[in-house]
Amino acid sequence: MYRALKYIGPVGLGATSPQLFRAENDCGEVKVCVVKLSSNRLGSKVLVNELLAAHFGDWLKLCFPPGGLIDISPKVLASSRRLTAAAVLPGWHFGCEYLQGVGYVNKYNLHQAVNKEQMAGVMLFDHLFHNPDRTENRKNLLIRKERDGYKLYAIDNSHLFRRGKWTTGMLEELVDTITVNHRRSYGVLLKYYLRPAQLFKYAAAVKNIEDAKFAQFMDSIPEEWLPDKAERQALLEFLVSRRDKACWVAEQLSQLIPNIHRGTDIY
Repeated sequence: MYRALKYIGPVGLGATSPQLFRAENDCGEVKVCVVKLSSNRLGSKVLVNELLAAHFGDWLKLCFPPGGLIDISPKVLASSRRLTAAAVLPGWHFGCEYLQGVGYVNKYNLHQAVNKEQMAGVMLFDHLFHNPDRTENRKNLLIRKERDGYKLYAIDNSHLFRRGKWTTGMLEELVDTITVNHRRSYGVLLKYYLRPAQLFKYAAAVKNIEDAKFAQFMDSIPEEWLPDKAERQALLEFLVSRRDKACWVAEQLSQLIPNIHRGTDIY
């Protein structure tokens, strides 16, 4: 969790109009956070999606920037004319740590990344939760030069369940389906870099997530973000069901990885 200390300003990109805040984490470290406000135009369910991704990123050690709930006090809001004029409410919002010095991933720099294997986990996550936005929006995969080499980062998980603003009916439709995404960077990763064993390693980690962890996640969602009890129950049931399909999803993706015995459908 984070506690907002000072408003910095708008990021300027994104359908959810993210804002920059200086914030303190649970360890007392001061970070700059990209914050999606509960009043964003897509609604609070995108914050639920982001919180879900933050938990999975922690459980599976994915290359998502650290993130979680951020508390913005009335005092911090009152210090900004922009936030006051926008009638932003105090309380819980979603924030993730801002990454400096990043570039966008493309076919010319992807090979430089030293953590490509982590993308097997990101790809599995995106297919478990129907996130097409990772490749539709080129700005959602980043690369940064660090001490031990170039590292990939996957950002923006607001558009889970295909469009972000899901309903119980949509969850029922999506729970038993998969749309394999091998566009752009995902196609390159599947064709040249990833191996089936890497996908199944992450699938096994997903299968090992206990029901209690899902229950704890549901309890962590602020009441005002998801007040409908039926929707909370539907989301919990979806999580459990998709967990149990993790190996099936990994198998669908592994079919696109070429080997000496099998071709590939990627062109």
